Amino acid sequence: MNSTVAGKPLSLSETQQVTRRTGDLVTRKLWLPKLLYDLLPYFYLTSGFAALFATLYVSEWFWILPHYLLFSAACIQMGVSVFKRRRSRQSGESIEDAS
Repeated sequence: MNSTVAGKPLSLSETQQVTRRTGDLVTRKLWLPKLLYDLLPYFYLTSGFAALFATLYVSEWFWILPHYLLFSAACIQMGVSVFKRRRSRQSGESIEDAS
């Protein structure tokens, strides 16, 4: 029989306690100052284009080029998607209509 049915709570192991605390940290909402929040898509776009142009100057490390290209594509995609979402919310459209 389960011990919680008898009214006695189960004690969590150390691993379960760490997992519970980590899950709370990961799912917690993050609040940024308004200035940083407004600059976020521009930061993504700048990082993406900087990584893209950095691939032009890397001549000997061929193994790092795909990483730069993947990072630049991800940053540019994030910047464009955040920018589009904000623009659609400012104009009053729903997110489904903007796609």
